Amino acid sequence: MTPFYKMHGLGNDFVVFDGRENGLVLDENAARAIADRRRGVGCDQVIVIERPNSGGEAFMRIYNSSGDEVEACGNAARCVARLLMEEKHKPFVTIDTRGGLLVCQESEADLVTIDMGAPGLAWNEIPLTREMDTAAIPLLLENQEFIATAVSMGNPHCVIFTENAERVPLGKLGPEIEHHKFFPVRTNVEFVQALTPERLRMRVWERGAGITQACGTGACAALVAACRRGLSPRAADIVLDGGVLNIVWRAEDDHVLMTGPTSLSFTGELDLASLECIA
Repeated sequence: MTPFYKMHGLGNDFVVFDGRENGLVLDENAARAIADRRRGVGCDQVIVIERPNSGGEAFMRIYNSSGDEVEACGNAARCVARLLMEEKHKPFVTIDTRGGLLVCQESEADLVTIDMGAPGLAWNEIPLTREMDTAAIPLLLENQEFIATAVSMGNPHCVIFTENAERVPLGKLGPEIEHHKFFPVRTNVEFVQALTPERLRMRVWERGAGITQACGTGACAALVAACRRGLSPRAADIVLDGGVLNIVWRAEDDHVLMTGPTSLSFTGELDLASLECIA
């Protein structure tokens, strides 16, 4: 039996395995089976903590509920950081990911702050299929034109500003934009409403996971996009379905800081050998 943690950041939930000692390796089918909410444990992403590759206390491997491996997940990074800080009895840790190194530290009110690094704003950093102005990308969907802003936070994001985020048919538009021809590795999709310059309402369709209650990298991308479009200063609260994240785009080095809570729902053990029957 393999132990796991069931954790979440504002309702964006994870099954977290510690594979540093046993060298745990999951494939796409295993990750998809674990994430299945009817036949598995159920989660938005499956996380495996591994020994570090190029620095930091650990490497974080991330699988979406679809089974595909992805580069970054801000809410999961906070959860893993919390586990590592408690294990090592220190107020800060560094986590290695496919999207780069993340510096994590305790914040007031039992929150965790992650330095997500500088956003990627060039078309080939996101990436897009061709060179274009990433601050204002015209997307024609359902005979309606949307102006999107593309940002990389170690993974691709397409941010669209709207007058009413609640009325957006996210379940329909989300997958269409995720698979749009402009995004060769697909994209996360955020619809954002500026309630005030310092308070943004965001709903998210995550690449490979669908509608989720929160997305940390998406919240970072939303703040960066709002700044680029002149809708927000460099600090704002992002209101998600699951709660609020505070995002700061630091002027001195362009790094994006994300602060939010973590929660441990329960711990358990899983017979990985049984996954074949539910994959």
